[in-house]
Amino acid sequence: MAHHPAVSGKDGDVRLAVRAQPGAKVSQVIGMHGDRLRIAIHAPPVDGKANAALCAFVAEWLGVPKRAVTLGAGESSRDKRLDVAADLALVLARVAPFAASP
Repeated sequence: MAHHPAVSGKDGDVRLAVRAQPGAKVSQVIGMHGDRLRIAIHAPPVDGKANAALCAFVAEWLGVPKRAVTLGAGESSRDKRLDVAADLALVLARVAPFAASP
């Protein structure tokens, strides 16, 4: 099976390491930031709005229900771990185009 530095875990219990960029003009996956997937989020970093928007955006991006993506770590940090209840292969397939440059 393919490997990606930002993804770990197993089917149904996938961990996604991300670097959030709140307050962006548009929510989108930008690329890599070290071993983390860099994601711009439109919501401001106020009262957990950016965290909620990040989870919702990632769920939509992966094509899974919103309840399938939760914040596992990094509530007040830009570096976060998202817990995703999805197939590992699905998550790897979505992040594969954003592989770190050699």
